[in-house]
Amino acid sequence: MKKFFSSIILLLFICPFVTAQDKQEKAVANAVEKLRKAMVDGNKADLESGVSEQLSYGHSGGHIDDKKEFVEKLTSGKSDFVTIDLTEQTISVSGKVAVVRHVLTAKTNDGGKPGDVHLRILLVFQKKGRKWVLLARQAVKFS
Repeated sequence: MKKFFSSIILLLFICPFVTAQDKQEKAVANAVEKLRKAMVDGNKADLESGVSEQLSYGHSGGHIDDKKEFVEKLTSGKSDFVTIDLTEQTISVSGKVAVVRHVLTAKTNDGGKPGDVHLRILLVFQKKGRKWVLLARQAVKFS
């Protein structure tokens, strides 16, 4: 009987943490989706609000954009995502930092030149107040 009550008490302490973790993971997933949509739409306000001032956005070719360059490329059409599909997504939250991994498959039209992209992506989100923003991204090509 003592073990039973100990188990119940342990569950009462663990459940709120699991629920909180699930809530945070859902909030990060929503931030990822909002950013994906903003990248396809080229929406400047959503792009700017979805990323950190200290953004480090690594491309698969090695170039790294800061926030200003990232937003400018997507709003000018220099980098134009026609579609972005994300699969195999995992999210791990640790305090005010979240690590997101997924496979990105996209149709592009960079500078008017159609293309296809297939990348593995690592995103690092940081919680600022009540909002999750992209702090860093790194892409790797694979076949």
